[in-house]
Amino acid sequence: VQVVESGGGLVHTGESLTLSCDVSGGFIIFYDMAWYRQTPGKQREWVATIDGTGNTNYANFAQGRFTISADNAKNAVLLRMNNLGPDDTARYLCNARREPTDSWGPGTQVTVSS
Repeated sequence: VQVVESGGGLVHTGESLTLSCDVSGGFIIFYDMAWYRQTPGKQREWVATIDGTGNTNYANFAQGRFTISADNAKNAVLLRMNNLGPDDTARYLCNARREPTDSWGPGTQVTVSS
């Protein structure tokens, strides 16, 4: 399975963005789909996960501000991010996982200016 992220960009504090993870080579309902983020010099940080039945989990910093959802018709996973702040500046990466598959995209950059 292959994943490609899009939707990143430069926004101001308090604004919103929606990221998309387009999946090919497999149906998202058969995978645990997750978003992570990474900044230079820091470990990759988990953001949110959605499984094939639609169950979602969020990191503490994402709870209440971010929403992960699945668009099964487009075979894509979305991440809606509200009330963004400078600490959310990172490269956001999509992950599709089902043993033995562990597929990552190149990521999409999100930059939040203060």
